[in-house]
Amino acid sequence: MSGTRLRIREIQTFERPMRFARPFRFGLVTVDEAPQAFLRVVVEVEGAGTATGVTAEMMMPKWFDKNPAKSPQDTIADLKASVGEAARHYAQAQDWDTAFGHHVRGFSAQKAWAADRGLPGLVASFGPALVDKAVADALLKALKLSFPEGLRHNVFGIDARQTPDLDEGRIRSFLSGVQPVGDVLLRHTVGLLDSLDGAGGLEDEIRLANLRLFKIKIGGDIDADIPRLAAIHDLLSRHVPDYRATLDANEQYDPQRLRVLIQAMSGGTLRAFREHLLYIEQPFDRAGTFAAFLGDLGGEIPFIIDEADGDYDAFPRAVELGYRGVSSKACKGFYKSILNAVRVSVLNEARPGQFFVSAEDLTCQAGLGIQQDTALVATLGLTHAERNGHHYVEGFGPASDAEAARFAAAHPDLYRRQGERIGLAFERGSLPTASLMSAPGFASGAEPEWSSLVQLSQQHL
Repeated sequence: MSGTRLRIREIQTFERPMRFARPFRFGLVTVDEAPQAFLRVVVEVEGAGTATGVTAEMMMPKWFDKNPAKSPQDTIADLKASVGEAARHYAQAQDWDTAFGHHVRGFSAQKAWAADRGLPGLVASFGPALVDKAVADALLKALKLSFPEGLRHNVFGIDARQTPDLDEGRIRSFLSGVQPVGDVLLRHTVGLLDSLDGAGGLEDEIRLANLRLFKIKIGGDIDADIPRLAAIHDLLSRHVPDYRATLDANEQYDPQRLRVLIQAMSGGTLRAFREHLLYIEQPFDRAGTFAAFLGDLGGEIPFIIDEADGDYDAFPRAVELGYRGVSSKACKGFYKSILNAVRVSVLNEARPGQFFVSAEDLTCQAGLGIQQDTALVATLGLTHAERNGHHYVEGFGPASDAEAARFAAAHPDLYRRQGERIGLAFERGSLPTASLMSAPGFASGAEPEWSSLVQLSQQHL
């Protein structure tokens, strides 16, 4: 079975406000709420009838686009426009094609639309990423296949049109051999505003969630970052002696300040911390990432791109400059994550173990968002992921208890009731993936209460 054809019959877009239990700082901006986008797509699958697919994704301000001239609300409006435009592009395609074929055409139109308006690649990708997930969910439901099964048979029709550097035979070989992991360990994000001790601090989180892996945000201020990292190491080494950590600079560093930070890890204040460090994520702003080689900065510590991953050519361009990894985020497009994983498998043939895809997404919320992103990274064989949206939104947020109960019934290993709320079962320090991988569809299993959502405001630019 390869490349099943389908027609897109209908795309509906919705949103729901999500207020945070605590503020979070993205780069230079602090946010305490953001809307979540929801999509419902009806497709007609050749030889299998019609099916409905669903997905959800947070619309975080000032991450997809950090243009200082734009307000947080401006950037959310751009994301809503991206979703609306993608829905229009995909819905206009009346002919039969594979899911990936629809993606190739829709993504091309979306990039042209974004370029005309001066929008960055991450904003352009956001709308197609949601439509593609919902289409995949519908296709798999129609064919009665789980996500890993669909990939092994390549029912999506994934080929090399977006990645001419890859041989199509290598793509097919990679897909046919995917082996999901049974559990994905939580990598807990330590935000710039998060306290280390006291009620609700890092010490509490370690105890409550049996944490062993951490993602630590750094803000580009050396005088603040170095002593803060030393304090975090002191706490972690006492409570989790074998901990592992990653650093996320969120585009806030430059080569000179990064060199000072690495020197502190080489023989200074942070030497002990260096032994626990896995990699550093996105040190420079997305444009500056491609302006110069990493050189000796990337000699011992692996570096990965995240915000700089705006299009399919970003990862190979970064590799040429000394980067060794790229993040997987469903909000950037699950096809890109898969094809970057194929690239990693090819690169590691020449330099075994040197290149990797990481799993990064702080904001995945209970329900469709966390389920589909976790299924994606688990299917790619990734053993840990940044996964603590539950740290910022309690349970299912404003969703009704009936909606939360439907998701908990579909995935009883993933959720639990605590008091009056249903929420993510994070106490084990890992997320089991069995239920995400066994049912037909893209790890959905239930749907939101559509009557509780509002139509996504179609703010075209």
